[in-house]
Amino acid sequence: MPVNEPEETAAEQPAETETLLESIASICTILAMGLFAMSFVFQNFEIPSGSMMDTLLIGDHVLVDRVTLAPETKWAKFMHYRDIKRGDIIVFLKPGEPDLFLVKRAIGIPGDHIHLRHGVVYLNGVAQNEPQARQVQDDSDPQDAYTPFRDDFPSIPASPDQGATESWSVDMPNYVQGDDIVVPPGRVFAMGDNRTHSLDGRYWGFVPRENIVGRPLFVYWSFETPADQIDKQTVGERVGFFGHTMLHIFDETRWKRTLHLIR
Repeated sequence: MPVNEPEETAAEQPAETETLLESIASICTILAMGLFAMSFVFQNFEIPSGSMMDTLLIGDHVLVDRVTLAPETKWAKFMHYRDIKRGDIIVFLKPGEPDLFLVKRAIGIPGDHIHLRHGVVYLNGVAQNEPQARQVQDDSDPQDAYTPFRDDFPSIPASPDQGATESWSVDMPNYVQGDDIVVPPGRVFAMGDNRTHSLDGRYWGFVPRENIVGRPLFVYWSFETPADQIDKQTVGERVGFFGHTMLHIFDETRWKRTLHLIR
């Protein structure tokens, strides 16, 4: 009678546990990757003024793509690069103020001839249809009323009396040909969508290509913020608004703007 042989069973292996040092290394790796992405690929910005309304609202928090519009590099051919196009919304360092970030729309690229007539942009002689732009409104806010220097640019020479910077007052005549201002190589002419409430290229000139940081992709959070909050810079004022934000984060968040694509 055959004898039943005992079944062979695989020896149970003890479960491998991650050491404290390995756990710390994993966390550091994730943090390093996140820091790289936020430093070199993406960056978050808050919109502090109404110069781009209604495209961007005061209190919009946006994620900015820092790669697409960056100068192309030989070591990262796999990254998607392209040059500035007319109509791009760009984030850049203001000329003459290297610590101040601005966001505007690129209106003209090198070689373009631009002028405004009663607030309407003429690009290379053709009037532009810009449904996103807030134009002159003579019957509303006094700031929306027609202003010759701003709305018939560049028909009147730039001067500090008009709100222009001193450097632009000196430089602007060098770029005026007939009725137009001509965008030079390596520069972009940018304006805010809220044309009557935007201190833009009409007041300080062209944006150097190297000043452009990136382009905003979408709004990841938007909170109702007073227009004068940008002027409140004391510690007490900033702490007070932080407290207000925490108290009203649910009822004053603009939920419909969450993940709103920026165009």
